[in-house]
Amino acid sequence: MVACRGIDLEVRPQEIHALLGENGAGKTTLVNILYGLIHPDRGEVRLGGDPFAISSPKDAISAGIGMVHQHPLLIPRLTVAENALLGTATTGSILAETGEVERRLADLSEQYGIHVDAGARVWDLSAGECQRVEILKALYRGARILILDEPTSSLTPHEAEILFRVLRSMVEKGLTVIFITHRLEEVMTVCDRVSVLRNGKRVETVDAAATTKMALARMMVGREVLFEFERDRRAPGEPILEVADLVVLDDLGRQAVRGVSFQVRTGEVFGIAGVSGNGQRELAEALVGMRKPSAGAVRLAGRAATTFSPREMIDLGMSYLPEDPLAEGGAADLSVLENSLLKAYYSNSELRRGPFIRDGSVRDHVQKLIDEYQVKVPGLAARLSTLSGGNLRKLILARELARTPRLLVANQPTGGLDVAAAEYVSQRILEQRDQGRAVILISDNLDEIFNLSDVVGVMSSGRLMGIVPIWQADRGEIGLMMGGETQSRTG
Repeated sequence: MVACRGIDLEVRPQEIHALLGENGAGKTTLVNILYGLIHPDRGEVRLGGDPFAISSPKDAISAGIGMVHQHPLLIPRLTVAENALLGTATTGSILAETGEVERRLADLSEQYGIHVDAGARVWDLSAGECQRVEILKALYRGARILILDEPTSSLTPHEAEILFRVLRSMVEKGLTVIFITHRLEEVMTVCDRVSVLRNGKRVETVDAAATTKMALARMMVGREVLFEFERDRRAPGEPILEVADLVVLDDLGRQAVRGVSFQVRTGEVFGIAGVSGNGQRELAEALVGMRKPSAGAVRLAGRAATTFSPREMIDLGMSYLPEDPLAEGGAADLSVLENSLLKAYYSNSELRRGPFIRDGSVRDHVQKLIDEYQVKVPGLAARLSTLSGGNLRKLILARELARTPRLLVANQPTGGLDVAAAEYVSQRILEQRDQGRAVILISDNLDEIFNLSDVVGVMSSGRLMGIVPIWQADRGEIGLMMGGETQSRTG
C-alpha cells in the first residue's frame, strides 16, 4: 500500500508550516520519513539545500530535527529531567548529569516560555504539560526543526492556546515548526503556510492568511464540506434516561461527578459541554455500566439501572461510543471482523448456531457495515490497531448503531477526526435523533454542541452548572458556566 506518492514539500526557515489532510492522507508517514522512522522507496530529502540521508532518528536528531509524537513517549515514574536524559551519552554520575539537565531545561524553559518543573515526575503532569516536556526534550537535544504530530489531540482549549504561544515564541527565536493537524481552526490561528495532502499526494501549498476554512476543506476532500447542519425544532418524546443526584468517584477515589441530575428524552440530542477533565468521562462510564456510582440513581427505559453491568445496559438498549475507541471500544489485537461482532454475537441469533458463529452470515453482516459506513480497512482479518483514527471510530459507530439502540452515549465522537469524517459522524448522530432515538453528546467542542444538540447541560468541576435549550443558549453564558458560574435550569 502506497502512503506517499511523489510528494514535493518545501518548508521555509522560521515558519510554522501546517500539513493538513484527512485521516490516512499520508501526513504521519511523510514526517516519519523526515525523522528516520520510515525509509522512502525513492526521492530525497534536502536540508539547507544539500541532500541529506536520514536512516534513523539518531541521524535526524544529529541534524537538528526533533519530533513530538501524537502521544507523548515519556516514562511516567521518571522526572522531566530524567526523561530528557534518556538516550543521551553519559559522561559522569547520573545524579550529576540530572542536575545539569535540570539547569539546562530551566534555561530553555525561560528562553521559550515553556513552563514545566524539570524535577517533577511525569505521572503528576497534565496532558498539556507532557506535551511541553516533549518539546523541551527536543530543544535540549538541539532541535532547530520541530515536527509536531497532532499536538492538540489530547489538550484542553486553554492548553492548546499555551502551546500556540510557545510555538510562536520558538519561531521568533529562529526555529522552524512542521505542524500536522486536521483542525482547520488551528491552521488559521497559528500557521504561516499550509500544505494539503490527499490520497498520499500534495494538492497545494497556500498562505494561511490568504485562504479560508471552506477552501482548505475542499482541497482536503475534493468536495464541499458541511460545517453546520440544518435540523428542525421539534418536541421531544418521553424520558428514556433519568439521572438523579449522581455521585461518581474517579480512579483515585475522589468525587469526579457531584450530585448531577438530568433527563434525556427520545428524539433528542442532549449535549454535555465542558472542558475535558471535569467529570465527563466518569459520568459516561457510570451511565453505560462501566463505573459504579457511589450515590444517586440511574433509570433507563423505566428500569432502575444504577448498579447494572455493561451487558445489562446493552440489553436495555444502550450503545456507547467512547472517547478512545481503540482502548475502550474494542480489542486492539483482535480482527476487524471479531471487533464488529462483540455485541452482535449475543443479540443477533442469525449470526450463530449455538455457541458457534455462522461464518458466511458473519462475514456478510460485517461487510455490510463496512460498506454502509464507508470504513476503509485492509481486510476483515486485519487487526483493529491497524486502522486509522477516522476509520476506527466509524467502525465502532457502525457496530453500535447496527443494534438500533434506544440511547447512544457519544463521548467526544468527532475527536481526532478530519472534517469529512467529522461531518459523516455528525450526520449519523442526527439520524438517530430524527428516527426518534435519544443521544447524549459529550463534547468539549462548542461548535459541535451548538450544531447537534437540542438541549445543553454544562459541566464544571463535576457539577452540572445549568441546562438550557439550545435555541435559547448564548455562547457567552455557556462559556461562563464552563468556568464554574451557575445558571438557572430551564430544561
